[in-house]
Amino acid sequence: MLSITPKELTPVQVQAYLQAAVGPRPIALASTIDEDGNANLSPFSFFNIFSSNPPILIFSPARRVRNNTIKHTLINAEATKEVVINIVNYDIVQQISLASTEYGDGVDEFVKAGLTKVKSDVIKPYRVAESPVQLECKVNQIVPLGTEGGAGNLVICEVVKIHIHEHILNENGAIDQAKIDLVARMGGNWYTRANAGMFEVEKPLTTLGIGVDSVPDEVKKSDIFVGNDLGKLGNIEHIPTIEEVSAFLNDNQEIKSLLDSNNTEEIYKKAKELLDNDKVLDAWKIIVSIQNKN
Repeated sequence: MLSITPKELTPVQVQAYLQAAVGPRPIALASTIDEDGNANLSPFSFFNIFSSNPPILIFSPARRVRNNTIKHTLINAEATKEVVINIVNYDIVQQISLASTEYGDGVDEFVKAGLTKVKSDVIKPYRVAESPVQLECKVNQIVPLGTEGGAGNLVICEVVKIHIHEHILNENGAIDQAKIDLVARMGGNWYTRANAGMFEVEKPLTTLGIGVDSVPDEVKKSDIFVGNDLGKLGNIEHIPTIEEVSAFLNDNQEIKSLLDSNNTEEIYKKAKELLDNDKVLDAWKIIVSIQNKN
């Protein structure tokens, strides 16, 4: 058996062991606003329910291991004492992964992740329309657990309003565990889907993803692509160049013939197929090709 004393390892190593061992972990997609009203959205897997009377949730925005800085979510929660905890299911998992990208001040992760703002009833931060359950919360207390990189900050939240999409309810008005289709974090790139098992989501780029707002409107409005597809398309560093697209088509005569057919629906279905197989750049090359033709 491998026996480890945490203080003998780097914080990165300790974090990797703990995250791989302690799971699956539910995901809180935390929506906050700063003192100027700017929205922020970020997922946290250090999260759970700790009381039902009063209804208490706790999530922990940890200090960044690499440089000991703190996240906008923590800054906002401290300043406004309000947060919406949006529950994450499979339908939005790629988009919430993109929302974890560390965009700079003033960048709206709702826009970058392609998620929809909904006004809350009791508090000021926005809810995520696509989330199956949205929990408006007041922040009762924040407990810092340390001052070094990797130290958590327990944000203790009291639920003041619950919003549930009716399509996940059963005939008795209870949440159907199959319909809600929850996902949870494990170690590395791994997630698990409650009713289907493990799957992998590529981590957001260390550089900034272009975001769903850079995806053409025709693609976003198409019935062929779902939110997870848009999340994948937004998680690239740059859109392929004309030269890259030309080289791709020269090597793929079947796709080139499909593009020549001008059958937009079939072309988008091919791009969707590539996305399903995690060939995101190839899917983008098809999208760029059809955009250039139009």
